[in-house]
Amino acid sequence: MTRKLTTDKIQAQLTRVESWIVPDEDLHKEFRFSSFTEALGSMVQPVLVAESMNHHSQWFNVYNRVVIDLTAYDDGGISDLDFELASRADDLARY
Repeated sequence: MTRKLTTDKIQAQLTRVESWIVPDEDLHKEFRFSSFTEALGSMVQPVLVAESMNHHSQWFNVYNRVVIDLTAYDDGGISDLDFELASRADDLARY
């Protein structure tokens, strides 16, 4: 079970993920790739990770962009699980 993080804890966690922001109530990042195929292909591994974590958030693909908005809907905010998935998505996007 996850718990919604406080604003202070969210700010502290943001220092360990690259280019993720909190514009609203979600942990947000936009990835850019060289083509639609590369962008769409890049979604597969992080989605499989999300499925294995039983953590499903919003994923969007438009041409060469993938936008991910993470939040723990059950908890009504951002949790440690969101930061774990963000970190893993970053790692997978590098390859």
